[in-house]
Amino acid sequence: MSRPPAPHGRTGRPPVTSRAQILAAARRLIDRDGWEKLTIRRLAAELGIGATTLYHHVQGKDDLLILLLNHYINETERPPLPSDPRDRIVAAATAMHDALAAWPWAAEVLSADGFVGLLDESAMWMVEAIVAGANDCGCTPEQSVDVFRNIWYYTVGEVLVRAHSARRRDEGRPFAYRDDLDPSHVPHLATIGVRWAALAARDIYPHGLRTFVDGLLAQATSARGAG
Repeated sequence: MSRPPAPHGRTGRPPVTSRAQILAAARRLIDRDGWEKLTIRRLAAELGIGATTLYHHVQGKDDLLILLLNHYINETERPPLPSDPRDRIVAAATAMHDALAAWPWAAEVLSADGFVGLLDESAMWMVEAIVAGANDCGCTPEQSVDVFRNIWYYTVGEVLVRAHSARRRDEGRPFAYRDDLDPSHVPHLATIGVRWAALAARDIYPHGLRTFVDGLLAQATSARGAG
């Protein structure tokens, strides 16, 4: 008896039709090689499909990154938010910081004003909590946005500086700290000297955040009273 003809088409891995599979593969590539090297072609190769097939699921790299971010934020555990609005701002900002610190490339992708418009509503809860907390503290909508933006800049800056510093250390090329500074030119820095490395390694974000939030809210209250 003759064998039936072999089926035509691809063999091996089945075609990918799940968004979850696509996002998981993209995350593997980012974790391994960095987000800058993620391309649709490389992702398609990772999945074992053609790039044209992948374009049926995502419009391009930017679309893919936003899908990843929304998925990642929605997976992030939401902490209980305090009833006190000031404490609520701090708790939401801390959750935002911790999420970015665990995946620093997200901070780089989102380091531009207007990113909020790219997020799904379900992924906006940290932003909403900060803006709502500022509003409940008596800030105007404009002041509430300013509170968020200032906290965002502070948080993203801290995350990126620490991530880049860690990367340089891992690559064996950390920045050097000076022990030969001339006290007649920079007396205070000369006194600190190489101690700067140990001082810079301390985690001062929580204290800085609380101080920053208190200052922003006090400034907004003062401006409202003067008006």
